[in-house]
Amino acid sequence: MPRRRVDGVLLLDKDVGRSSNAVLQHAKRLFNAAKAGHTGTLDPLASGLLPICFGEATKFAQLLLDADKSYLAKLHLGVTTKTGDAEGEVIERREALSQQDSFEAVLPRFLGTISQQPPRHAALKYQGRSYYEYAREGVDIPRPAREVSIRSLRSGAWEPPYVELAVECSKGTYIRVLAEDIGAALGCGAHLAALRRTATGGFNLADAVTLDALETMSSEQRDATLLPADSPCAALPRCDLSTTEAGALLEGRSVARPAMAEGVVRAYSAHRFVGVAEVAAGVLRARRLLANSDG
Repeated sequence: MPRRRVDGVLLLDKDVGRSSNAVLQHAKRLFNAAKAGHTGTLDPLASGLLPICFGEATKFAQLLLDADKSYLAKLHLGVTTKTGDAEGEVIERREALSQQDSFEAVLPRFLGTISQQPPRHAALKYQGRSYYEYAREGVDIPRPAREVSIRSLRSGAWEPPYVELAVECSKGTYIRVLAEDIGAALGCGAHLAALRRTATGGFNLADAVTLDALETMSSEQRDATLLPADSPCAALPRCDLSTTEAGALLEGRSVARPAMAEGVVRAYSAHRFVGVAEVAAGVLRARRLLANSDG
């Protein structure tokens, strides 16, 4: 059966044990979609919210890749592993911290802009190869530290040696590195035992659907779960255009907007989504537009 054009955003509740690409391909087959892409990788160990963009919505996926994320993490205190998570070989065991107030006392050290060294087992590239390829071969490579922002840290269920931690953070934050660094600050070590993404880019896990649920639906029911193609752009200011102005943008011409504040906007014409444009020096220029204005 030929692939069909599907435009929109699926809020998927990814299960544990499969890669983000594997669940993306599964969803793409279920929708028989011609084009799809996810908006931020979750490791096989992790579960939770994985927005998948179909068709024209893929043009705006970068907005979700760049968005802040929220997670519910489970830390295993007293045990460190090679990979910083539960899949790695245990390299050290210590007596786990037993006082919750002592745990909470170190959390403020990790709030705000902090420096993180990416883990050895990461998908980042060095000289054309992924970090994890070098790690598997036992080869040490430079792993420059990166600045990330931790907006909020809140401890949850306390069942030593396990503790839950709610994290709100910027893109590029490695929660397993955060777990390791907190463990080091506590003096007992720690690793990431489980991870669940709860929110990203204004989307929440409560609104997501599982692959198992999608399997039971008809094609029409599946299509009804999709959000419109402009969903990733919801946080941007709205700009309404006349039909003539929208046509100008679609033809690569600029539109005068002397009174508008500078920045990126989501553009509409006749209540239909046109795409994303940018205002600079009173002029509106297209950045990413839909192939047509149906949205």
